[in-house]
Amino acid sequence: MTGYTMLRNGGAGNGGQTCMLRWSNRIRLTWLSFTLFVILVFFPLIAHYYLTTLDEADEAGKRIFGPRVGNELCEVKHVLDLCRIRESVSEELLQLEAKRQELNSEIAKLNLKIEACKKSIENAKQDLLQLKNVISQTEHSYKELMAQNQPKLSLPIRLLPEKDDAGLPPPKATRGCRLHNCFDYSRCPLTSGFPVYVYDSDQFVFGSYLDPLVKQAFQATARANVYVTENADIACLYVILVGEMQEPVVLRPAELEKQLYSLPHWRTDGHNHVIINLSRKSDTQNLLYNVSTGRAMVAQSTFYTVQYRPGFDLVVSPLVHAMSEPNFMEIPPQVPVKRKYLFTFQGEKIESLRSSLQEARSFEEEMEGDPPADYDDRIIATLKAVQDSKLDQVLVEFTCKNQPKPSLPTEWALCGEREDRLELLKLSTFALIITPGDPRLVISSGCATRLFEALEVGAVPVVLGEQVQLPYQDMLQWNEAALVVPKPRVTEVHFLLRSLSDSDLLAMRRQGRFLWETYFSTADSIFNTVLAMIRTRIQIPAAPIREEAAAEIPHRSGKAAGTDPNMADNGDLDLGPVETEPPYASPRYLRNFTLTVTDFYRSWNCAPGPFHLFPHTPFDPVLPSEAKFLGSGTGFRPIGGGAGGSGKEFQAALGGNVPREQFTVVMLTYEREEVLMNSLERLNGLPYLNKVVVVWNSPKLPSEDLLWPDIGVPIMVVRTEKNSLNNRFLPWNEIETEAILSIDDDAHLRHDEIMFGFRVWREARDRIVGFPGRYHAWDIPHQSWLYNSNYSCELSMVLTGAAFFHKAIRDMVDEYINCEDIAMNFLVSHITRKPPIKVTSRWTFRCPGCPQALSHDDSHFHERHKCINFFVKVYGYMPLLYTQFRVDSVLFKTRLPHDKTKCFKFI
Repeated sequence: MTGYTMLRNGGAGNGGQTCMLRWSNRIRLTWLSFTLFVILVFFPLIAHYYLTTLDEADEAGKRIFGPRVGNELCEVKHVLDLCRIRESVSEELLQLEAKRQELNSEIAKLNLKIEACKKSIENAKQDLLQLKNVISQTEHSYKELMAQNQPKLSLPIRLLPEKDDAGLPPPKATRGCRLHNCFDYSRCPLTSGFPVYVYDSDQFVFGSYLDPLVKQAFQATARANVYVTENADIACLYVILVGEMQEPVVLRPAELEKQLYSLPHWRTDGHNHVIINLSRKSDTQNLLYNVSTGRAMVAQSTFYTVQYRPGFDLVVSPLVHAMSEPNFMEIPPQVPVKRKYLFTFQGEKIESLRSSLQEARSFEEEMEGDPPADYDDRIIATLKAVQDSKLDQVLVEFTCKNQPKPSLPTEWALCGEREDRLELLKLSTFALIITPGDPRLVISSGCATRLFEALEVGAVPVVLGEQVQLPYQDMLQWNEAALVVPKPRVTEVHFLLRSLSDSDLLAMRRQGRFLWETYFSTADSIFNTVLAMIRTRIQIPAAPIREEAAAEIPHRSGKAAGTDPNMADNGDLDLGPVETEPPYASPRYLRNFTLTVTDFYRSWNCAPGPFHLFPHTPFDPVLPSEAKFLGSGTGFRPIGGGAGGSGKEFQAALGGNVPREQFTVVMLTYEREEVLMNSLERLNGLPYLNKVVVVWNSPKLPSEDLLWPDIGVPIMVVRTEKNSLNNRFLPWNEIETEAILSIDDDAHLRHDEIMFGFRVWREARDRIVGFPGRYHAWDIPHQSWLYNSNYSCELSMVLTGAAFFHKAIRDMVDEYINCEDIAMNFLVSHITRKPPIKVTSRWTFRCPGCPQALSHDDSHFHERHKCINFFVKVYGYMPLLYTQFRVDSVLFKTRLPHDKTKCFKFI
C-alpha cells in the first residue's frame, strides 16, 4: 500500500515537472516568435518611416537621398551604404536622361531632314511631271499641226455688196417669185453680217396715214435691232412699213404702188425689199391686194391665193401688244391641264357661200362628187350636237350677243371685246378656229387673232381647215402646239380631243406658250422673227451675242499664294497638270456657216439640248452663232480622242471627246477683301484653270494697298454698274471658255471636288452641274410652292453659288435680290426639260470665320418662297423637275456623312 502510494506520488511529481517543462518551452517559443515578428516587421517599418521623414525635411540641404552639401545625415553607419547606392543610381539616371534628350534632339533633326527630303522629292516629281506635260503637249501640238486637215477658222473678213447692182433677169411673172429668181444673193455674202436698212416712213406720203402706235412700236424695235444699219449702200435687206392705216383713211392701190416704186433703193423691181403690213385689229383690210409689189417680199396677216407666194412671202401674227408688254401675271397657269370646257367657239358669219346642206344631195353623195362649196353649216350642226349630248361640257355660239366685229367675206367674225374673249379662253382646254369658207383666202387677220389669243392664255388651238397658212408655217412645226383638222373630219373632232392624254396636252400647251412668247407677243418678237426667217432662208448665221464689256479694276499682284492643306488635300490623287502654257481658250468660229443648215429643225422648234438652251440675242432665238456658246460636241473637232487607261493615266488627262479644255472661275464678291483673298489663294495649283474673273459688286473700289495673290493664272477684277446678284451671269468678254465655275467668295471647295464637277459637266454640257442641292415642295394648306433646303435624296435645283453652267445667259429676272440661282434653274429646266446634276454629298458651304452671309437673314427663305411662286406665274407652270440622280466617283475622295448614306448613289 505504501509502495503503491509512493510510486503514485513519485510518479505524480515527475509528471508535474514534465508538464511545467512543456509549458515553459511553449512560452519561450511563443515569446521568441513574437520577438522575431516584432523585429522583422515593425523595425523595418519604423526605420522606413524615420528615413522617409528625414528625406522630406523642409531644408533641401539636409535631405539624405537628394542632393546635399555634406553627409551630415549619413552619420549612422548602417545608412551610409544605402546613401552611396542611392547616389550612384541618381547619377546614372541623370546621365541616362541627358543621353535621352540628346537622342531626341538628333531624332528631331533627322525628321526635319526627312521632311525636307520628302518635299524636295515632291517638288522634283512635280517639276518632272510638268516637264513631261510640256513635252507631251509639244508633241501633241506638233502632231496636230502635221496631221490636221481642217484648219481653225478665225472670223472672216466682212464682204460688203457693191453700190450698183448688176441686175437680175426678170422673172416671167411676179407670181412665180422665189428666192432663186427674185432675191439678189450678191448683196448678202455669208460674212456680211446681214445688214438691214429700215426706211423712215415719215419721209413718204403714206407714212402720215400710219397708225401712230404701230409706227412708234416699229421704229422703237428697229432702232434696237442688232442688224439694222444706217448705211443703205451696204444693206442686204430693205424694210418698209406700210400698215396698218388709220381709220377712215383709205389709200388707193395705184397710189400706194406709185409710192413704193419711188423708194430710193427700189431699183425698178424692189428686189431684196420686205414690205411689212402689221395689223392691230381683226378687221384690217388687205392693203396690198391689187398692188404690184414686184420682187419685194410681203409680210402681213391676210393673204389671198393669187397674192401669196409660198417660200417667199411671210405670214406674220397680228400686233396686239403694240407699245405695251404682256402682263405675265394675268396669264393663267398651264396647270391643271383640263379646264371647265373641253372646247369653245364664239363667232358669227356675216356673209357665207351657199351651203352644201341647201343642195338636194346627201353628205355621202357630196364626197363622191365634187367637194361642197362650204362646210360651215355641217360644222354648226355637228358642234351643236356635241353640245347637246352633254358628254363633255362645251360652249359653242354661232351668233354674237352684241354687234360682231367687222370681217372679210366668208370669215367668222369675232364676238365681244378682247377681255371677254380671253376670260372664256381661260376656261377652255381647246379653242376652235374655223377657217374662212372661201378657199381663195389663205389666211385672215381674224384667224390670226384667234390663234394669238388662244396661245396667249394656254387654250390649245384646233384649226378646222388644213388649207390655211399659219404664221411662219414653213419654219415652225405647228403640230407640236396645235391641231390642224380638215373640215370633212369635223364629226371626229370630239373623239380626237377626248383621246389626247394629259401629258400630250401639257406638252402642246407649253410649246404654244413658247411660240407665243418668242414669235408673237411683242413688236420686237415679230420684227426679229421676220428678219430671222429671211436670214435663215438665205443661210446667213446669226450675229454673235453682244458681250458685256468688262471694265477692269487695276490691282497689284505678286503675293505668294499659300496652300491650304484642307483644300488641297488630295491624297494620292493626281488631279491633272497645272497648265504650264498660256491659257487655252475654247476654239471659235468652226461651225458658224454650216450650223444654219445642219441644225435648222431643232433650233426653230425648241428641241431639248444646248442649241436652244442659250439664244444669242433676246429676240433672235432662231439659231446660235459662235461655236464657243454651243454645247456638247459642237465647240471644236476632237483632237486625238480619249487616251483610255485607268488609275494614274485616267486622272492625269481629261480624255473624252474634247480632251483639251479649260474652265473659267467667276467669283462674285462684295466688300469682303480678306474672305476674297483666302478664296483666291485656295485656287492656287488648280488644274485646267484658265483664269479667274472677280465680279466686284460694290461701288467702293478695293483698297489701294491690297496685294492680290499670284495663283499662276490671270485674275481679272471687273467693275459692275450696279450691285446685282445677276452680274454673275453676264457674258463678260473676258470669259474665253465654254465652261464656267460660278462660285461665291466664301465657298469652300477642295480641288478634287472641283475637278470632279468639271469632268461631270463635260459629260452633260447642257445641264447645271453643282454641289448644294435643293428642292421645291407643294404646300397644301396654303396652296403654294415652298423652297426647301433640308437634306433629301431627291432634288430639283442646284445652287449656282458653286455650279458649272454654259456661257450664254443674257437677261435674268432681278425681282428679288437673292433669287438669281432659282431663276437660273427655272430657265435651264424650262428649256431643256432636264433636272440639274448634283455631284458629291456636299450640301452646304461652311466658311469658318467669314462674315454673316445674306442666307442667314430670317427673311431669306420667306423671300425665296415668294420667288418660286412668282417665277411659276411668269412661266405659267412649274418647270423644275425632280431627280434622284447624284454623281459620285470612286476615283475621287467622297466624304459621305454616316447618317446620309441611305440615299442611292449612281457611280
